[in-house]
Amino acid sequence: MQDLQILRDKIRQRYLQTEPELVAELLAEQNLNERERSMLVETAAKTVAGLRQRNDPTIMESFLSEYGLSTREGVGLMCLAEALLRVPDAATVDELIADKIEPSNWGIHLGKSSSSLVNASTWALLLTGRILDDASESADNPAPVLALRQLIRRLGEPVVRTAVSQAMKMLGKQFVLGQSINEAMQEAQALEAQGYTYSYDMLGEAARTHDDAERYYQAYAGAIEAIAKASGEGVTNRPGISVKLSALYPRYEYTHKEAVMEHLLPRIAALTDLAAAADIGLNIDAEEADRLDLSLDLIGALLERSNHPDWQGFGVVIQAYGRRALPVIDWLIAACKHHKRKVMVRLVKGAYWDAEI
Repeated sequence: MQDLQILRDKIRQRYLQTEPELVAELLAEQNLNERERSMLVETAAKTVAGLRQRNDPTIMESFLSEYGLSTREGVGLMCLAEALLRVPDAATVDELIADKIEPSNWGIHLGKSSSSLVNASTWALLLTGRILDDASESADNPAPVLALRQLIRRLGEPVVRTAVSQAMKMLGKQFVLGQSINEAMQEAQALEAQGYTYSYDMLGEAARTHDDAERYYQAYAGAIEAIAKASGEGVTNRPGISVKLSALYPRYEYTHKEAVMEHLLPRIAALTDLAAAADIGLNIDAEEADRLDLSLDLIGALLERSNHPDWQGFGVVIQAYGRRALPVIDWLIAACKHHKRKVMVRLVKGAYWDAEI
């Protein structure tokens, strides 16, 4: 256990390490010569080129290729796509569309994409922005034109709202499989038939009240029950679930560590028991950077439990872009050896904005 504590201390020490310091440290650990580096670069380039030649880009990939997330338009589209999935009323949809579309310069993207659908959508976004533009009367914009534009705006908003909402929901479907676990599992069948498996996440987790936490707990339990009915045998051949610890307790903060261990730990332990009984995978999902230490406390406590020694479905999501990723992996390996457990690792790019600023 002393070794585990030393490794935890190393994780904490890296929390405030600057990026230049960390990059220099990582580079110093690499022993690649120039020939090996060139081989890696060449292999990576060939791999990417081959994938691009064999793969038909999705609508999402075509949009990202044209707009990117470094442009105002790209950021607006992504915000709109994510938000429209859970906007409850038409008035809010109109406000969102006006906020995200009107100020952007869609004209520079016209005809630039290899996808005809993306180009058509760009025309729609351009026209929508002009319709929504609150232009004032001027020499270039006389009163009749302004009146006509206002008329189009009044008559056209429902049509615009419907068209843009549908386009954004098409994009959102690239990220969100369904509104419920059953809908998501049905959508997943096509790729599962090709040999893929899924680890299902739930969107919008962040319990603000104890009622929220109880609702999320029941939702996770219901999802595990639904996944348990999926075909296949064993953890690796069936879908699993990823659980956000912050969804199971309203004050998932280090300052409330004692309460978290008292109330949240039994909840996540009960969900792991359900997943073990169903023989499916359960991943502890990543959280914001300032919650990592608390998450490791809970993961360590779960590894100490010996309720299901033969179950190999317990997993941890690690954010590779996070500055503490390598010492976290070192600690996890040591914890697995200490407790004689096998743990799945889902490596993601990760890194929340709070860690960057």
